[in-house]
Amino acid sequence: MNMNDLQRISFENVSPWKMLAWLFIAQVCVAFIGRSLAPLGVLIGADLSLSMAQIGMLPAALFLGQSFASIPVGYFTDLIGSRRVLLMLSICLGLSFLLMTFTSAFLVLLFLITLGGVGYGSMHPASNRGIIYWFTSKKRGTAMGIKQMGVTFGSALSALMLLPLANEWGWRPVLLSACLLLIVVGFIAFLFYKDPPSVKNTKSLKSNKPTHLLPSISAMFKNKALILVSICAMGLNGGQMALNTYLVLYAYERLGISLVLSGVLLVISEVSGSLGRIIWGIISDHLFDGKRIIVLIIISFISFLLSLIVAFLPPGTSFWTMSIVTVFLGYCMSGFNGIWMNTATELVPREQSGIASGISITLGSLGVIVAPPLFGSIVDKTGTFVFGWLFLAIVMVLVIALLLYTLKVVHTTERRYAKQ
Repeated sequence: MNMNDLQRISFENVSPWKMLAWLFIAQVCVAFIGRSLAPLGVLIGADLSLSMAQIGMLPAALFLGQSFASIPVGYFTDLIGSRRVLLMLSICLGLSFLLMTFTSAFLVLLFLITLGGVGYGSMHPASNRGIIYWFTSKKRGTAMGIKQMGVTFGSALSALMLLPLANEWGWRPVLLSACLLLIVVGFIAFLFYKDPPSVKNTKSLKSNKPTHLLPSISAMFKNKALILVSICAMGLNGGQMALNTYLVLYAYERLGISLVLSGVLLVISEVSGSLGRIIWGIISDHLFDGKRIIVLIIISFISFLLSLIVAFLPPGTSFWTMSIVTVFLGYCMSGFNGIWMNTATELVPREQSGIASGISITLGSLGVIVAPPLFGSIVDKTGTFVFGWLFLAIVMVLVIALLLYTLKVVHTTERRYAKQ
């Protein structure tokens, strides 16, 4: 019995759900740091005397870094597996945000956030590839939803823990401590997470593995359905990050809800998004038999209606009324990501799932780079949040139209292959 046989036997005893648990833990900690910009934005803005548009540039910088990293990291994840990437991204994000706590220069802050975005954006290709390899298509939607729940769960923990602590002790020491925790967890995940044996040992898959970066990117851009889904993700991601960035400010400044309770609304939104990522995954697996695009259309339509409702909520709206609206906002606008990730990775051979994730995340990140600053600029110029939410409603209409066209493209492609 050779070494490959011993490795195969040992991996047969590894539960995919245990590997999912480590991906989930890593995802939570990465989001706990990366998504801390939303709850801490109020305090960072006050500390540095930032405008609404400048506050919107903070998450935009994070996702600018993500857009730089996603394609090359996706490519190298396909080559070396997820395990080593998990360690590298934890160190990159943790150190960048740690250094951020030592500066008061806005441009330096943006640079460090962008650098941290490289680590933050690396998480998706690494973890998505793990899901694709560890789970069958019948369980993949649920598994991806659980993994993606780590994003909103980590964000909710940021609002629940970091905002009150930072309000008491200052955002700098609190964020520094959280960064050290991320680096430690990254090392632990590296020790216990394992790549499936097929990543390294299955010779029959080598023909599908990327051999050169530029040809691999070119091949992905020829996949029309993948590019269309990724463009739709621009709008969905933009809406999600505008919600995360401005929900606290909207509730505090327009509705007159206290800062602490406004932070609670962000927690509600993210917890609802966490549940949404699992439930939408289960719905797509069992009710729609893995047809993810239909679920994305439903999510986008509900998000459109909710954006209209929030746009016209009057000042003085109670915390409890806004809480109910926020549950549905989070469930849809923060709950779509698992479906998107599944859609992007299932449109290509699984050996190319890393770079497909990278391409889709890069394009999807453009919406996050543009939407929060644009939302904030609209609020600054009009003096009201109404037109910011109407802007998001229009974006959802465009997303729905493009998803309907994408559905037609996928059906045409499936019929073509069926005839061959």
